[in-house]
Formats: sequence, structure tokens, C-alpha cells
Amino acid sequence: MSQRFIEFVVMHAQNAALFLGQIPNPKTGEGEVNLDLARMFIDQLAMIQEKTRGNLTSEEAKVLSNALSNLQMAYVEVARMEPGRRGEAAPEAVAQPEPPEAPLPHGAEQPPAAKPEPSAPISSTESETESRKKFTKSYGP
Repeated sequence: MSQRFIEFVVMHAQNAALFLGQIPNPKTGEGEVNLDLARMFIDQLAMIQEKTRGNLTSEEAKVLSNALSNLQMAYVEVARMEPGRRGEAAPEAVAQPEPPEAPLPHGAEQPPAAKPEPSAPISSTESETESRKKFTKSYGP
């Protein structure tokens, strides 16, 4: 079952990469960009990550986390390079990838972490679930 979950994640990641122009279209042989469809697949992976939190093996969690963070970074880069968007400032509210739940293998390098933006402390009466509801994602326009 674990292998099927990983295949599911990889399939969604490949679809997102296809729509980010990173994988050539099998029919045309050329990369094509469709940010709306890429975003849909990235958002679906983020939903899967949230809904399965605490229920995945370390390998499954690592594959999902790495795929999601790589796709989010690729999305931001492609969105910046889209015609009519060159030279614009980076989006202010880009979702930060969460750190992997499992440690990386010995010798593997972890990409440098982005500096988190300061946020107001969560009051003791405010639950974690309520706090998460206030968070919104934006991968660009």
C-alpha cells in the first residue's frame, strides 16, 4: 500500500511538472505552461499532506513533502517568468514548505530554509485548527 501512495504522489507531481513546462507534452514534444492546472495539482498534494498528517510512514511523508516543496518553488519561478509578469515583485504570501517529517539520509543536503515571517503568537484559547484556517496560500497571481 505504501508503494501505491508514493506512485499516487509521483503521478500528481508529474502532472504538475507537465503543466509547469518541466516535462514535454507527449503529443507535441514541447514544454507547455498552464499555471491554473499546475496550481490545481499542487493544491491537491497540499490537501493530501494535510489530510494524511500523522498517518504516513516516514518514507511517504518525505516523498510528499519533497515533491510539494519542489513544485511550489518551481511554480513561483515559472509564474515570475510568464509573459507580462517579468520584473514584477515576488508574491508576498507564498506558502512555505514544511520541513520533512523524517531526517534526510546521511550525506544528503537539505536546501537552505527560507526565513519565516514573524507572526502573532497563538493565544491559549485559540486552537491550532482555528489558526490553520486563517492561513491562506498564494503561489502567485
